[in-house]
Amino acid sequence: MPMLRRRAVTAGLLAAPFVARAADPIRLRVSLDTAPSHMRNVSFADYLAKLEAASKGAIKGEIFSSGALFADRDVAKALLQGQAEMAAPGTWIVSAFIPDAELFQLPAFYGTTLETQHRVTDGKIGGLIGAQIQQKLRVRVLGPWLDLGFNNWYSTKKPLNSVADLAGLKIRNSGGVGQAWRARFFGGIPNTTAWPDVPLALSQGTFDAISSTDESCASSKLWEAGLRYGLRDHSFLGEYVPLVSDAFMGKLPAELQKLLIDTWAENIPAYRVNMDAAQTKAANTLAENKVVVVVPTADEIAATRKRMMPETDQLARDLKLTPEIVKMLAEQLA
Repeated sequence: MPMLRRRAVTAGLLAAPFVARAADPIRLRVSLDTAPSHMRNVSFADYLAKLEAASKGAIKGEIFSSGALFADRDVAKALLQGQAEMAAPGTWIVSAFIPDAELFQLPAFYGTTLETQHRVTDGKIGGLIGAQIQQKLRVRVLGPWLDLGFNNWYSTKKPLNSVADLAGLKIRNSGGVGQAWRARFFGGIPNTTAWPDVPLALSQGTFDAISSTDESCASSKLWEAGLRYGLRDHSFLGEYVPLVSDAFMGKLPAELQKLLIDTWAENIPAYRVNMDAAQTKAANTLAENKVVVVVPTADEIAATRKRMMPETDQLARDLKLTPEIVKMLAEQLA
């Protein structure tokens, strides 16, 4: 009997680790290259908390901020190789694989509104681009895209009173043919640098100016790196595309797959509102830290857009946009 009891106890101890592992939550790693205070990170932190609660702890999310896992430019490969399960790269990053994601660099979007942008991203055109993303990158587009906010121009030494002041400046952008074209159109010299490297490069004079948003500049406290001036012309609206690895989704039971998608759909309207509010707050923060920003008049914006429009056809070819999508856009915005 003592021998039998010892064997029973031993068997129980051996079985316990297996039971514990089976009960472990599913790990969901989210790779973002912006700072923890950036509203993209804040939005995803809220999403993961709601997802964990809704799944009763079955899914445990973790955000890796500031490029701790990968810069956004590398997340497509990371998702494919199973080194992260979720990411939200900008359309300018996605365009390296799906050229139609650069559609928003066309002159028609210069000085655009949120309503105009959402008509495109949430409509048929956005759906066609999303289908390409899913097929080529082997990911699932989680749902509606997350607005980053309007990109503007910011500089260290030269005041920016109009787009004419961009001439001759070396201007950092986040990537893509379209942003480089915009810099050249205004007489600037394009430079592409990943966001985690921007503060140091800016302070060292690697470039004279950047194309970014109020919120990105404020969340990284770029005035500490020498940022002094800005031109808030709403050059284009940046969008983040929420992606989940196909391999990860395939491992989840149907009810958890649905939960991921439904939780995002329920909360994206609030996240968009929060992102827009964050841009307003960031604009005030920049002003408080002595960054002098000029806002062009509506007439100046319209005149600049009119000057850019003749470049549309050639730019669309350079961006390798699908002609049918360009035609759909022209009809939608007419």
